[in-house]
Amino acid sequence: MTVPIWAWAAVLGVILLMLAIDLAAHRRAHVVGVREALAWSGVWVALGLAFGAVVWWAWGGEFAGQYFAGYVIEKSLAVDNVFVFGIIFGYFAVPREHQHRILFYGVIGALVFRAVFIAAGSALIASFAWILYVFGAFLVLTGVRMALHREQTADYDRNVVLRAFRRLVPSTDRYHGKKFLVRHGGRWVATPLLTVLVLIEITDVVFAVDSIPAIFAVTQEPFLVFTSNAFAVLGLRAMYFLLADLMHRFVYLKLGLALVLVWVGVKMLLLDLYKIPTALSLAVVGLILGTAIVAGFVRTRVAARSEP
Repeated sequence: MTVPIWAWAAVLGVILLMLAIDLAAHRRAHVVGVREALAWSGVWVALGLAFGAVVWWAWGGEFAGQYFAGYVIEKSLAVDNVFVFGIIFGYFAVPREHQHRILFYGVIGALVFRAVFIAAGSALIASFAWILYVFGAFLVLTGVRMALHREQTADYDRNVVLRAFRRLVPSTDRYHGKKFLVRHGGRWVATPLLTVLVLIEITDVVFAVDSIPAIFAVTQEPFLVFTSNAFAVLGLRAMYFLLADLMHRFVYLKLGLALVLVWVGVKMLLLDLYKIPTALSLAVVGLILGTAIVAGFVRTRVAARSEP
């Protein structure tokens, strides 16, 4: 797959333009409702699908299939981020009108960190082809660990990164509107918004360690790896506000995501024995996630009806 420099520049231009439009549309702090979140989710999904159509037109169906498979996998794994974001926002009692601001800067950081990880992963694969087996084994182990420990909750007061941040950066426990830093006692101190932003960024780095190898299971083309990641991550904020009030219904989603990681890990381990078709891989991912979501909704609905 030959990708000219201008194509990279055009993609980056579109991403920056959409981020600027998003920032302008949300320059006033307000609570993002379901209708607004649904509209923006539609915009981001349409943009991701439109880019897939461009890939199909420019490079053919096989590469388009790889892009869509990567996009679906990243979009699916991003739901796990959404759950963690909800836990963090609840733990620190972040006002809802300021959550979009944190997620906006969080997405920018996610794009930068993932670009670095993708470049490093592509360089490793180009130099050491056997690293794909390491990625595959890592994904299988990660999926098994996620399935076994999906009920665990985090205690952020004991978080190593958070404790180090508070030791290094003077902080206050009071919110000051949308400000990340304020003057207090003659010095600059971090508000809880900055603390939460740091946790959001660290969380995404941790998730990227899982999701980037998963993308390499369906394509090793750096352009497709980056664009499928980027267009999936761009819709992360809207997805959070869309699903924020429904998180309790996805009781089996964590298990479904764990199975997806195991599936793509096995697919990667079998590369030299049998190359699983991209369409089949995409169908299996869709089946796993669809089953997990439907089963979760059925269980919670039955449980709600049985309550007195």
